Amino acid sequence: PDRFFDVGICEANAVVTASGLAKAGMRPIVNIYSTFLQRAYDHLFQEVSLQELPIIFMIDRAGLVGADGPTHHGVFDIAYIRPLPKFRVLAPADAHEVESMLRWAATGTVPVAIRYPRTEAPRLARVPAPIVEGKAEILREGADGAIAVFGERAADTLAVAEELAALSPESRLDLEVINARFAKPLDTEILLAPLREGKFLLTIEEGGLAGGFGSALLEAACDAGVNTQNLRRLGLGDQYTPHGSRAELLALSGLDREGIKSAVQDMKKRQG
Repeated sequence: PDRFFDVGICEANAVVTASGLAKAGMRPIVNIYSTFLQRAYDHLFQEVSLQELPIIFMIDRAGLVGADGPTHHGVFDIAYIRPLPKFRVLAPADAHEVESMLRWAATGTVPVAIRYPRTEAPRLARVPAPIVEGKAEILREGADGAIAVFGERAADTLAVAEELAALSPESRLDLEVINARFAKPLDTEILLAPLREGKFLLTIEEGGLAGGFGSALLEAACDAGVNTQNLRRLGLGDQYTPHGSRAELLALSGLDREGIKSAVQDMKKRQG
């Protein structure tokens, strides 16, 4: 208990307190809901990013929160943290990566944001590759197209890929599935490879499309001179998501298995 400080509903105070602890040589971990960390944005800039303090932000309820309503959905954190210099922005694909990302962040010298949704963490059936700064992980090889996932939607994406691979020869799709891990810095070598090879690429994130992971990939492709006509983004659009269960809202947003499968099949048709 002597290692925990509960500042109440005072998010700016929490970030400033953590900044003071970091200046004194400690390694604070700040736990705040995505939607409420917005209240401390000035301090993320002035006290954390500008001073390059090694604070770890565990951003809870990032994505669709469900029954707490539109005020609590964690839609904007990728977009509001990604522009801040020095920050690293990560999202675990499963329970294994929560601990490994936290341990990795604790060894660094820069601020780190790790976002995760309000749901039970899946456990993907694989031995996870070590966390290396700015490196993605290929979960499944595939020749027909690729899906790059930032966060927890990876498990359902893998399930969709296996389902499509099991269809009849005239309908089947062999998809590569990439666990992006980082929205900043991006693994442009792995993430842009499908576009460079003329394949279609679908990005998936449980967050706002404006300024999010998919936008970061579009920016990187533009800077690298890579054609983006075969790139599509799945995420939360330019509206507030209503109250509802997580399953209902994933379906409403096209982020459930059916939505992912439909998006992939549509991309294949458009590509011809």
